[in-house]
Amino acid sequence: MREFATASTFAIAEDETIVRSVYTQAEQTPERVLFSRPSGDRWLDVTAAEFARLVSGVAKGLIANGIRPGDRVVLLSATRFEWTLFDFAIWAAGAVTVPVYDSSSAEQVRWILEDSGAALAVVETARHKDLLDAAPDSLQRMVVIDDGAEAILITDGEQTADAVLRERLDGLRADGLASLVYTSGTTGRPKGCMLTHRNLLSEVRGILHASIGEVARPGQRMLTFLPLAHVLARAVSLAAFEGGMTQAHWADFKTITEQFTRFRPHTILGVPRVFEKVRDGADKKARAGGKVKGAVFRYAERTAIRWSETADSTGEFHPSPLLRLQHALCDRLVYAPLRAALGGHCEFAISGGGALAPRLGHFFRGVGVPIYEGYGMTESTAAHCVNVPGAIKIGSVGQPLGGNAVRIAEDGEIELSGGVVFAGYWHNDQATAAAVRDGWLRTGDIGVLDEDGFLSITGRKKDLLVTAGGKNVSPGPLEDRIRSHPLISQAVVLGDGRPFITALLTIDPEAFQTWKATNGKPAPATVADLRADPALRAELQLAIDDANTTVSHAEAIKKFALLDHDLTEESGELTATLKVKRHIITTRYADTIDAMYRG
Repeated sequence: MREFATASTFAIAEDETIVRSVYTQAEQTPERVLFSRPSGDRWLDVTAAEFARLVSGVAKGLIANGIRPGDRVVLLSATRFEWTLFDFAIWAAGAVTVPVYDSSSAEQVRWILEDSGAALAVVETARHKDLLDAAPDSLQRMVVIDDGAEAILITDGEQTADAVLRERLDGLRADGLASLVYTSGTTGRPKGCMLTHRNLLSEVRGILHASIGEVARPGQRMLTFLPLAHVLARAVSLAAFEGGMTQAHWADFKTITEQFTRFRPHTILGVPRVFEKVRDGADKKARAGGKVKGAVFRYAERTAIRWSETADSTGEFHPSPLLRLQHALCDRLVYAPLRAALGGHCEFAISGGGALAPRLGHFFRGVGVPIYEGYGMTESTAAHCVNVPGAIKIGSVGQPLGGNAVRIAEDGEIELSGGVVFAGYWHNDQATAAAVRDGWLRTGDIGVLDEDGFLSITGRKKDLLVTAGGKNVSPGPLEDRIRSHPLISQAVVLGDGRPFITALLTIDPEAFQTWKATNGKPAPATVADLRADPALRAELQLAIDDANTTVSHAEAIKKFALLDHDLTEESGELTATLKVKRHIITTRYADTIDAMYRG
């Protein structure tokens, strides 16, 4: 069993909490600009002192509305300044934040409300408010950000004494529950991961004490656009806050490149799909300029990759004299404009939530914007291992952050330990015992450790899919729902590392005979004969649409393909207990799967 640990360079006191930095920065550097709020075509600065006043005001409003220490408060919103404000205010009131994706379905929201026993909900829009129509009795109140929730709560709390808020803050402890983050779950209902203040502080300080912390400092800018309900975006945002960076928020992914040039960030946090789109956009623009420009871009891309491949594990490049000249030429023609498209000031990027293709990592490093890829999960409070400046191996996910360790079990499973490992699953001791043994978190992923402690992911012991956009999708519930349609025999949901979710379907032979008779189709017709039949595809689409009602838009199945035969044990596609052998399916039908993504 191979194991690697990184020594901790920081300590966390028993009374430290993630919210303390709000008041520390307000006292020590009150004029420091911590946020820029979008206002029309301008950014409005929010200083440390102003932010502390807003956090205190909203926290007192929560207290005035009956929120007690330890109460759970749902936060359902897209990424925006108010998300971070409410997150800190919930902590200041002594409560626990329960983040929910703004794209969640009514069924998902209802389960999280019931399971967490949330006492209050902060939602972004009227549409989100409608999702809570069937809220449980535990929910005392709901406020809507677009309807002035910030101002409403501040007004509600005007009669709450400062001493009451101070008592709440003083009552917080490092090992107290800070957040309840629900996973997508591999089977059954999502589980609530209990993250303590110590977990969050361990993550934040691990990031800041790594070489990445050199950029997370006052005067540097970061644009936060990934969903803050995702533990990765939230953890990096908290690290940027504690480091004193200036953050801006933006939720519209379609216009994010415009905001890069508008805000000019020094650091970009993204998932692989973000960087794929940047690279693909540059390629598309070059091709639109004619054959010559297209050829120049492809040459520059190859040069950037070759340049990056000369680097050692410290990031030091060792190009030949000829490659140095070629790179300089490409920099003027291609790389400089590409860096300008990222705002012109980006020193590096961080990628997580899915596997980054090594070729893409080499391309961006060769362009001059290195991407530092990491690995973790909700149960490890986001990144556990990460590549950092001075210690990077493209294709790996790096070494453990300070105070953490990683090991490979006898069966190849990756196991994690350290201060970032969560406190367990909410009201689910059985699941906790299965996930954590002797302080080691069993990830369900398969990997290898090299002699320098760099971890590489080689496979998944579990079936959880992670799209190129970083969205975790559990295929089991979707497959079960689709198979409930009488015409469908098997459904295999796919999308790991892909831009969206798809499915392979097979037809039940007996049900198919009945369907043909009912719909006036020739009795001898086979599935292959009718694969493109509009009526058959419409019937199958009904099953897909029904399954999609149980998940968010990002988890929904966008395309499906129909196989002309059923899956069987005899063909090696099903186990003896009739479970789908996913790895066999993805290999055997690779062309069919690829066609769905080429369309």
